[in-house]
Amino acid sequence: MDTVRVKVFDAQGDLIGPIETTKVEKTDAEWRAQLTADQFQVARGKGTERPFCGTLLDNKQQGVYTCICCHLPLFTSDAKFHSGTGWPSFFQPIADQNVINDEDVTHGMRRVEILCARCDAHLGHVFEDGPRPTGLRYCVNSESLTFTDSSDLSSLAEPTAS
Repeated sequence: MDTVRVKVFDAQGDLIGPIETTKVEKTDAEWRAQLTADQFQVARGKGTERPFCGTLLDNKQQGVYTCICCHLPLFTSDAKFHSGTGWPSFFQPIADQNVINDEDVTHGMRRVEILCARCDAHLGHVFEDGPRPTGLRYCVNSESLTFTDSSDLSSLAEPTAS
């Protein structure tokens, strides 16, 4: 089994690591059983939700955005900003090793796709037109994310991270 080194939450709700964990690999049938049709189309099929329609676009609560497929922490509300593009936008991931950049040359464009490091779920794309301090805009589909309030971060604890 393949492994990856990522940062995760412990039982106290603290981000720790990087720790080594097993990559999450499932069949399409297993993903379809776990995800809604829209989540599957975006996260596993590399789709894009329509702009200004995502459930997390206007979320202003404090907390952590995790992968819809494997619940790896990906972004914090502290890094979220209003980009006006119609998708949740962040200027940095929660940990560089939790998000993978991959070249995307589909649709006649040259872009940088972002993927979950643990399960390879399609998150969206990263662009170099974001705010300080990074100058980056991680443009993410709501269908690829789930949100956990900052008061409940211990619920994200990894079994091996205690």
